[in-house]
Order: sequence, then structure tokens, then C-alpha cells
Amino acid sequence: MNTNDSAMTAQVLTEALPYIQKFHGHTVVIKYGGNAMIDEQLKNNFARDVVLMKLVGINPIIVHGGGPQIADLLNKLGIESKFVSGMRITDADTMDVVQMVLGGLVNKEIVSLINTHGGRAVGITGKDGGLLKARKLSSQTTDEGTEESIDIGQVGEITEVDVDVLETLTASAFIPIIAPIGVGEDGESYNINADIVAGKVAEALSASKLVLLTNTPGILDAEHKTLSGLSKADVESLIGKGVINEGMLPKVECALSAVSSGVRSVQIIDGRVPHALLLEIFTDSGVGTQILADG
Repeated sequence: MNTNDSAMTAQVLTEALPYIQKFHGHTVVIKYGGNAMIDEQLKNNFARDVVLMKLVGINPIIVHGGGPQIADLLNKLGIESKFVSGMRITDADTMDVVQMVLGGLVNKEIVSLINTHGGRAVGITGKDGGLLKARKLSSQTTDEGTEESIDIGQVGEITEVDVDVLETLTASAFIPIIAPIGVGEDGESYNINADIVAGKVAEALSASKLVLLTNTPGILDAEHKTLSGLSKADVESLIGKGVINEGMLPKVECALSAVSSGVRSVQIIDGRVPHALLLEIFTDSGVGTQILADG
């Protein structure tokens, strides 16, 4: 290693030190999705980032999606995918596939990847330990923007997050990996949006950070430039002006709920950037958009 490389390495480490000190012992909830779940190099980068976070004293909790993997298996089984306002209509057959893919295939792949890189990950669904109590989603905003009662099957909304199982795992040096499947009072399984699950878990744990990995650089302004820092009021203004819309809107609404409920900050970051998680948490510049509560 030459002198310049040594100096750069030292700079990176010293820049990270105050953030390691700041977040030591704190909980960070991460929604893992997008390209970071598909590209092999990005998957390995993500696993190493999570292991490093745990080793320096941060408690990462991962909530993952799996929409493309669900669609792929449904297609192979000849089951047609139907959506209402971006939500998958989940009948009994589709719910079986959702549970197989999210609770089995995807969840265990993430667990294996993190464990391969030296972590101690444990995969669970929201049904384990009654983590995510849910009920059937009774109404839905249509594509025309009206609120209607539409039966979209076993799609749920969270009524309660019981954090006992998460606190037990993190206290024992494990990294929880959560598949977004909830359980109703009658034992019924519910498919729940992973962004919403991540937000509600962060709220229940009073997490220091909620990080949402996406396939965009962050929240963009009207000129498509990334906005690095926003208050709750800023975000609400951008929604009102129609600057934040479509696919970003559910993520932003999740972020607003989180910062209004005690989560200190929410980061919406580009999961296509190598080591995006480390860059966001341990560097001065960060990546993506940070949302903070007003005041």
C-alpha cells in the first residue's frame, strides 16, 4: 500500500469513528429490496455491511421484500398475478406461494448470505412469536384516487408489533431477518407491504434510523435532482405539489409515519450503489435523502 492509499484509508476510518460512537448500542431497521436483492455483488456487499454494523455495536434489523421472486414462482405455477393500486391480490393459492417465497426461499437466502460473511442471522416471519399482528385490509385507494372497499384477499395491515422476539434476538447477538407476513386473531396469514412493516417495526422499537433501500438515488425534486435533507414539512409540501408521487409515495408516507412516531431519521437510499448502507451510516456525505421530524 502506497502513502496515498494509506492516507485515504486512515481518512475513511477516522471519518467513520464518530458515527460508530454515535450509533453504538442503537437500533437501525433496514428495508432490503430492489437491485440490492438481485445483483450478486450488491447482495454480498449488503451482507458484509450488515455484519460490520453488528460488529461495531449497532443492532441492525432487516425487513425484506420479494415481489419479483413471488411473481416468478406464480408464473411458473400458472397463477395469474393481479394488482390493485400496486398491491397484489392475494387469494389462498397466492398466499401459499407468498409464504413459500418470502418465509422460505428469500428469507433463508439472506440468512445464509449474512452467516457466510461472519454474522449470526436468524430468519423469522411476522407470525413467529406473534411479531406482526394484523387484520385484513378493508379499504384501498383506487387508481383513480378514490377510497373504496375492495376485496384484495389476504392482504393485511398491522394492528400491533410485539417486539419481544426481536429484543431477545438482538440481546443474544443475533441479526433478525423478517419476512413481511402477519398473523390475524384467527391465525390467518396476511401479506403486508415490506416498507410498511419496516416502518412499524422501527416505530415499535424507537429505532434511531430507518433505512429504505430503493432503485432510485433518493427523493428527487422537479428537476430530477436528489434532495439530500428534508423535514417533515418539506416532504408534505412536495407531496402537495405532486413532486413526490407514484412508487415513491408509499415509501415517503412510511417515512413520515416513522419520524412522527419517534424514529429519529429515515434514509431513502440507492441500493444500486456498492456499500450504500455503510456510506449512509458511516460517512459525512451519506447517500440518498434523509427525512427528519420538524424541530
